[in-house]
Amino acid sequence: MEKKRASLLRNPGVQTLLSSLLCILLGLVIGYIALLIINPAGAWGAITAIVKNFWNYGRTNLQLRYLGNTLVKTAPLLMCSLSVLFAYKVGLFNIGAAGQYVAGAGAALYFALALKMPWWVCMIAAILAGAVLGCISGALKSFCNVNEVISCIMLNWIALYTVNSLLNPVKNPTSPYTMGLTSVNPEAVMPSLGIEKLFTNNRYTTLAIPLAIVIAVLIWVLLSKTKLGYELKATGLNKHAAKYAGMREKTNIILTMAIAGGLAGLGAAMMYLTGFEEWSVTQSSVPAMGFNGIAAAFLGGLHPIGAIFSSFFIQHITNGGGYVDMTMYSSDISDFISSMIIYLCGFVLFFRQFMSSRLARRDEARKGGKQ
Repeated sequence: MEKKRASLLRNPGVQTLLSSLLCILLGLVIGYIALLIINPAGAWGAITAIVKNFWNYGRTNLQLRYLGNTLVKTAPLLMCSLSVLFAYKVGLFNIGAAGQYVAGAGAALYFALALKMPWWVCMIAAILAGAVLGCISGALKSFCNVNEVISCIMLNWIALYTVNSLLNPVKNPTSPYTMGLTSVNPEAVMPSLGIEKLFTNNRYTTLAIPLAIVIAVLIWVLLSKTKLGYELKATGLNKHAAKYAGMREKTNIILTMAIAGGLAGLGAAMMYLTGFEEWSVTQSSVPAMGFNGIAAAFLGGLHPIGAIFSSFFIQHITNGGGYVDMTMYSSDISDFISSMIIYLCGFVLFFRQFMSSRLARRDEARKGGKQ
């Protein structure tokens, strides 16, 4: 029994799961302690409200409707998570997923509102816009040896203010937000294919939700089961060895960033082509979706299938923060607790490595005892 348990703990998937659960638990405990310090009377109610999210509603139809809202925001978060982990598998840190998400949003909304294109054309435009931004970072890395983190950070802000200017002509005259898709160009809204009936006719639950899951599976197949995936990972491990083996290391780096950027751009299309949100042309900060994708990628153990569950959990906690009693706590407390959990997601690999090293030391001690 003990041998079976030890072998189970050595399984990378089990280690990732246990590490992720530990990070989640630590985040909730720290958040609960913060709530106790601020106002002990409502601490337990606040932390349970965050964890429950849509379960705070007593009626099933309302629970399903607000579950749908969580899933609507999970789909773009999953795409940003896939963008980060895809690049990371090839040895690149794509902190530019936020800017690529912005570029995708700008392209999707411009094609929808200014050019009156159907949803699938707007989606392709979003993918291409994100891919182009990713290509720029990849090309700078390949030909000029510019660190992708530096170039991505710069491009994030360039993308933000470029998109603000691009979408200014299609904003609502009475607000800083872009015009609604349903009133200007209903054909630009992604189809639901009957999915909305599962969530009490929530019109925002569209094709984006199952499509995101399908893409996650395809990314796993690409990375694990194809020659291209092998070459990309080999390039990330050692580009000089990849070049010696006849692989096109520079092309692979650019292609990796293009795919990563396209995924983030697609995530923006999945958000804004549902009509769930509009873009504010006066915003001066990059949307958090791209950065949260980093946390979702690490919480999911840098595995495309794990990213599905981690993206849902992070969005579940984030949405659950809206149910905290704001008469007892500041409106920022929900963001604080969510950010603590997201921050601790970065320690998943650390805990996994710690677990592996402890098991290895225990094995060495047992071998020494037998000798």
